[in-house]
Amino acid sequence: MAVQWYPGHMHKARRKIAETMPDIDLVIEVMDARIPFSSENPMVAALRKHRPCIKLLNKYDLADPLITQRWLQYLEKQQGVKALAVSMQAPAAIKKIPALCQKMLPQRNTAAKNIRLMVMGIPNVGKSTIINILAGKVAAKVGDEPAVTKNVSLPQQRIMLGDGISLADTPGILWPKIDNENSSYRLAITGAIKNTAIDFEDIADYAAAYLLHACPQGLKKRFRLQKLPESSVELLDAIGRKRGCLRSGGRVDRSRAAEILIHEIRRGTLGRISFETPEMIMQEIQ
Repeated sequence: MAVQWYPGHMHKARRKIAETMPDIDLVIEVMDARIPFSSENPMVAALRKHRPCIKLLNKYDLADPLITQRWLQYLEKQQGVKALAVSMQAPAAIKKIPALCQKMLPQRNTAAKNIRLMVMGIPNVGKSTIINILAGKVAAKVGDEPAVTKNVSLPQQRIMLGDGISLADTPGILWPKIDNENSSYRLAITGAIKNTAIDFEDIADYAAAYLLHACPQGLKKRFRLQKLPESSVELLDAIGRKRGCLRSGGRVDRSRAAEILIHEIRRGTLGRISFETPEMIMQEIQ
């Protein structure tokens, strides 16, 4: 599945971000802790250039904690990067980000001008919620679907965080073409791509094949399976029968079963699951 979903507002947002970037001191990139590589927009590095960056692995409460630690170590090997695992369930850690920004930009602490931040990331990764926690108020619109934030009025829209720090929000943007097919699936599974642009049965088949190896006990417990199926198709059929997704003649409605599996993954009801590791990505790239 090669995803090419690049609405017009994303193109406008990229242009505005490029125009605003010269006035930015530090970039905060929000990524999905379950898929750090797939949710890391290559456009961010190209746009921020030499500027320091804080990479936030958001939704940490949904990801495998041991794998997340490996990702943090991997990301901090990049020049000028500090990586943190965060979650909406623990807002206190997010509120410490301004202090980290000041530490990363010691030369700005004595300057008369504000430290100017920009928050970037793919759609539906939690940028707006993080901004609201930092601001201590509802400063950005939050939604469950990708591409809720479409305002491209930068650089006029600034959010003051106090302590001499201002923040610029940006719409969630994907890059024009996702070359890694595995990344396309992972982005679709975790909700970064609009449901109208994906085939639930296709991505559920990919997810099921992965979960059979990565989360066998979670599958058995959640769907009350006595025996774990051997293939992704058999797993979807088993889920469909357990959840009453049957058509005439007792045939499983695999499309409905697929939607159930994807929504269970997104809600985290199968347990804390990461869909990629640094080692896995290195192998895919090679």
